[in-house]
Amino acid sequence: MGTITIDGRKVEFTDEKNVLSIIRKAGIDIPTLCYHDELSTFGACRLCTVEDNRGRMFASCSEEPRDGMEIFTNTGKLKKYRKMIIELLLAAHCRDCTTCVKSGDCNLQALAHRFGVTEVRFQNYREERPLDFSSPSIIRDPNKCILCGNCVRVCSELQGVGALGFAHRGSEAMVMPAFDREIATTECVNCGQCRVFCPTGAISIKDDKDAVWDALADPNVRVVAQVAPAVRVAVGDAFGLPKGKSTMGKIVSVLHRMGFDEVYDTTFSADLTIMEEAAEFVDRVKNGGKLPLLTSCCPAWVKFVGDQFPDFQENVSTCRSPQGMLSAVVKEYFRDPEKSGGKKTIMVSFMPCTAKKMEAKRKNSYTEGEIDTDYVITTTELIQMIKTTGIDYAELESESSDIPFGLGSGGGVIFGVTGGVTEAVIRRLVPGHDKATLDGIAECGVRQDGFIREFTIPYNGMDVNICVVSGLANAKTVMEQVQSGEKNYHLIEVMACRRGCVMGGGQPRLANDKIKAARTTGIYNADNVSVIKKCDENPMVISLYEGFLKGKEHKLLHNEEFCSS
Repeated sequence: MGTITIDGRKVEFTDEKNVLSIIRKAGIDIPTLCYHDELSTFGACRLCTVEDNRGRMFASCSEEPRDGMEIFTNTGKLKKYRKMIIELLLAAHCRDCTTCVKSGDCNLQALAHRFGVTEVRFQNYREERPLDFSSPSIIRDPNKCILCGNCVRVCSELQGVGALGFAHRGSEAMVMPAFDREIATTECVNCGQCRVFCPTGAISIKDDKDAVWDALADPNVRVVAQVAPAVRVAVGDAFGLPKGKSTMGKIVSVLHRMGFDEVYDTTFSADLTIMEEAAEFVDRVKNGGKLPLLTSCCPAWVKFVGDQFPDFQENVSTCRSPQGMLSAVVKEYFRDPEKSGGKKTIMVSFMPCTAKKMEAKRKNSYTEGEIDTDYVITTTELIQMIKTTGIDYAELESESSDIPFGLGSGGGVIFGVTGGVTEAVIRRLVPGHDKATLDGIAECGVRQDGFIREFTIPYNGMDVNICVVSGLANAKTVMEQVQSGEKNYHLIEVMACRRGCVMGGGQPRLANDKIKAARTTGIYNADNVSVIKKCDENPMVISLYEGFLKGKEHKLLHNEEFCSS
């Protein structure tokens, strides 16, 4: 423990890794553009510079705290320095702020307002570069890049992909894929975490809202929505509702008012996923199939396996993701002339994930050559759609999802957090649904802290070794250990985004630790109030298997072959 004097006030510190953390602990919002506590320290923007009692100025993000330090955070010199930095950044930045997708959600714009930058005295010296529209999930605009390096570090350090890097030096420096290739030609997995960490509009979500609005306006089209679990605990953030609160009823209501004919819950098809994946796991264990079984719900993870661990392609579950299953089932359901009413069915999927846009276009996400998911709309796009309507979201009355695909179990809801798929599988395999049994499952290790969770459960006289991973760099570590024989698992669940879908690349961008925790809690709370806890106790799922789905299980719920993109 030590003490630092900050602006005349003594502040104690313990294990904080830098002076910046202590300043923020003291309640001072010191500006940064390149600093994130989950990434390595880069020190590029210099906005967090402070001054000590000897007049020395230094970046607080890269300075280790020392007992007895005396620093100042808002001297006249520092204010001029920070304002100059922002002005210089804007001078090399495309300033079409009124039409930028990040307008109102841009860190650089917010800091310009905060420090009173009302004019830029310098010309933009950088050559205008073409935008990269090649990805199905994100758009890269190099003209808005401020060289903070966040996207480079998140792609390498958190995701283990390294699709982006720095090129050239000095005033010619820029961020790009190797050899300035289009991002779609790299090993980019479309996870969207680069967009989450980007402070400006240099990386944004590929927008599909206009196509959905056009479909809603077409009287000859039936527009059907499905809503993923993690979406319901994030939309309310934008409308003043408590952080992490599930607002699924309001989402259903607002989508109906937008003109969607049917609104279904992806937790229903999450139940289908567990029915099929649990059966596949048992079959592989009994009959000597490829183990460990790797989950297939996360398309970014599936692409990651195909790119970096092709020898494990056969280990990936043949099950489609919940998005893929529900879209295929809905399209098949409305092929019946009596149900179709002569209308074409358009399936719109509301997801927390940018990679789902890629998945929708993946070859094995089609059924008999026909696309199943027509459009994927992220949580961020949904929020923009709600704002466009002018509907008072906070005051909306809740509505229930439509039947027959609107009822899911608590096991389906927890797909939104890391470990949720595994916990739902264990619920399916373990007999009983009493509170003691479910509490025991929750406490077996599946909900423990950490991005890599290892635990063992007994099943039919054998010990089942399980690993739950979130974050692709962590998944890479685990897979390398499996590859070398150092680790031996029967089941590995992977979510590309750390903490799972609640922190997906399509979720609202600005989320601190409290919001992250609130979203996870919100998912578990939604499970707690679910009357049905297990997929095999969902009456709608049972009815589907006994009737409409009979003989079509493989066609609608499984992939014919592995395909990562």
